[in-house]
Amino acid sequence: MARFKGATWRPIPVNYTSGGQTSVRGLVVHIMAGTLAGTDSWFRNSAARASSHFGTGKGGALYQWVDTANRAWAQANGNREWLSIENEGRGGDALTSAQMDRIAEVFAWVHKTYGVPLQITSSPNGRGLGYHAMGGSSWGGHTQCPGRRIIAQLPEIVARAKRLAGSGSSSTYTVVKGDTLSAIGKRLGITWQTLAELNGIRAPYVIRPGQKLATSKTSKPKPSPKPKPVYAPYPGAAYFKRSPRSALITAMGKRLVAEGCSAYRVGPGPQWSEADRKSYAKWQRKCGYRGTGADGWPGKSSWDRLKVPRV
Repeated sequence: MARFKGATWRPIPVNYTSGGQTSVRGLVVHIMAGTLAGTDSWFRNSAARASSHFGTGKGGALYQWVDTANRAWAQANGNREWLSIENEGRGGDALTSAQMDRIAEVFAWVHKTYGVPLQITSSPNGRGLGYHAMGGSSWGGHTQCPGRRIIAQLPEIVARAKRLAGSGSSSTYTVVKGDTLSAIGKRLGITWQTLAELNGIRAPYVIRPGQKLATSKTSKPKPSPKPKPVYAPYPGAAYFKRSPRSALITAMGKRLVAEGCSAYRVGPGPQWSEADRKSYAKWQRKCGYRGTGADGWPGKSSWDRLKVPRV
């Protein structure tokens, strides 16, 4: 028995073969040529002789009619090895973004549950995300189902499924009209409190159509990496012998103070002074230099270790 927690369970009493799903090559996309409500009603009519595992509404509703252990009657000779998803609309329509999200969620689940590769296929003998027309006459000859516009959307659906499955960037849910945090959480199999916490939503917990919600900690935007510090290059021994006045001398003095090597009574300031030299000598001794190596005149090795910020 396999049911997708993200779908509303709407079991039908007829028009399927119990235990008849022999394998799962992938998920087949269909167009209803009608509404979600009308299709839901039609599948319950024994005269229909038709059904689908899943179905989406243009607003983002997702139904599951048939357990994936059972064979739905959606694509004739393709039924034994393929799961199916019907979509509200008519021939020539494109899917809404919300419908694409729901198909991606189902496809990501099919990938995790049955090991189906996250790819498009156009062959009944392939594996992945397919479409009704690819089966030709053996699948009922529905050469216009789901239509060119929807077939052109399949790459984006696969990309969204990869994000949900963790094969790309972070997973998100797009809020549709009528959604609540509790309804979304039930659909995705997580608590509404978790959704609220992940997205920084506080009482009264208002969400709006079109808003993208992170659905896991890994789908939260990653903070930008901290920029690497840039240090001032060693200006050369002669620079200090000229008794310079510069912001670089102030920056050096602050670093010496931070390292506990201060000989300053006031400052440090921008003018190179004897206090700077004595402070730097303390730094050299801290670095392990002795004798003339700790005379207070900066050398490249000790300067690089001091990490004076660029000014």
